[in-house]
Amino acid sequence: MGQEGYLLELEGIVKRFPGTVALRNVDLRVRPGEVHALVGENGAGKSTLMKIAMGLLQPDEGTISFDGKRGLRFAGPSEAIRAGISMIHQELNPILHMTIAENIFLHREPTRLDFFTNAKKQNEMTREILRRNGLDFDPAQKMLSLTLAQMQMIEITKAVAFNAKLVIMDEPTSSLDIDETKTLFDRIRELKLRGIGVIYISHRLEEINQICDRVSVLRDGQYIGTEDIAEVGRPELIRMMVGRSLTEVFEKTEAPIGEEVLRVDGFTRKGVFEDISFSVRAGEILGFSGLIGAGRSEVMKAIFGIDPIDSGELRFEGRRLKVRRTSDAIKAGIAMVTEDRREYGLVLCRSLLENISLPSLRAKQRRGLIDHRGELDYVDGMAKELSIKASSLRIPVSNLSGGNQQKVILAKWLIADPKLIILDEPTRGIDIGAKSDIYKLICKFASQGLAIILVSSELPEVMGMSDRIIVMHEGRMNGEFARSEILSGRVGQEDILNRAFGGK
Repeated sequence: MGQEGYLLELEGIVKRFPGTVALRNVDLRVRPGEVHALVGENGAGKSTLMKIAMGLLQPDEGTISFDGKRGLRFAGPSEAIRAGISMIHQELNPILHMTIAENIFLHREPTRLDFFTNAKKQNEMTREILRRNGLDFDPAQKMLSLTLAQMQMIEITKAVAFNAKLVIMDEPTSSLDIDETKTLFDRIRELKLRGIGVIYISHRLEEINQICDRVSVLRDGQYIGTEDIAEVGRPELIRMMVGRSLTEVFEKTEAPIGEEVLRVDGFTRKGVFEDISFSVRAGEILGFSGLIGAGRSEVMKAIFGIDPIDSGELRFEGRRLKVRRTSDAIKAGIAMVTEDRREYGLVLCRSLLENISLPSLRAKQRRGLIDHRGELDYVDGMAKELSIKASSLRIPVSNLSGGNQQKVILAKWLIADPKLIILDEPTRGIDIGAKSDIYKLICKFASQGLAIILVSSELPEVMGMSDRIIVMHEGRMNGEFARSEILSGRVGQEDILNRAFGGK
């Protein structure tokens, strides 16, 4: 161990990129058997610091010590892994067309004759690893067949399967439901008992209070401080993160409720959801709550034309609407911000300008050619309206923080002038300051007369922002609550959770 028994010590870390200093004299010290939270707004430097710890980046200044060895420089992730450091990234990158066993043993395959992969032994070893971690999967099952939450659990299992001394977890519960989160926390506690350190990166402060021992805060690339969880309150932690007090996270403003925009009648997709019927009006925020796997996102994908239905009907502005593909929904005036922004919402290798203008290119053409001057003007106007922070509209959207990427997706749909916008987990994986910005934008859209459907796994979010809440359980609607019931105290979190778990 290092000084004072530390497992990992990052001291005076400086990292410069052209035109900016990403990290300025940052310190981080993690003890063995400790769950150490690392928090800060998007762009605070958390990812850059962890990339340095994993050997993905090299610091310009500073010292790295791990497991008693000082002055380390990992040439890449493989060296860090061999030393005993593993990382679970927020944006999962499994090889989808390979099996669970092949993913877990990638680059560590048991062999025959020192050359051929011993598939039988690999599957047997994987089955035992899964069993020890409480998972019941076929090792030969393709990753492609798993849900996002299941892939997350496999990645966690992979990270701890090979004698890691330190595990970095980046937003590990972002795709997990309540039960899966409890299972994860149980595993983290098992790691603590084995003396394994955990760096826990999360924007969910309630989780940090539940599972972490200490917390270190970064802001604008600088180290702000480290506190014991038991001694720091939520208001103080937020102040450290954002440099200001956020006395009210959910600043919902009331908007006039207008005419019905969308009515869904008897939507059914066998084995996924059944007999879903609801309506949403102009200026209304309709929340959808429920556990992961309840069918909320699947209903929204069907409305938007991503997935087919077996039966049911849509009426949009009073007229029957047939949506066979997403272009039908877009043409009618429906927009959707999907849960997985990187997979479905953005073209990461393209610029902000191209991403924002993409859905509206046809409307902005002149004689078959794009009006680039006009395109630049309206995209620049929308970027300013949504306060998108970027040095240029022409930088790749992959360079932006999660909160700004989410604003880019909102901007591209607002330019298309929709009448209904579906927001599926709009604040997933973004920091508390960016969340506040998104909430203000949602209220602004509602005040402008947009009908909004808000799907969220964060119960305080859906309760704080919605005019009505529909709760789903196992593909069915299992309750509906008005905002007045929540504000009066007649309905609380336990009532909504009870419905989410199938109660009445």
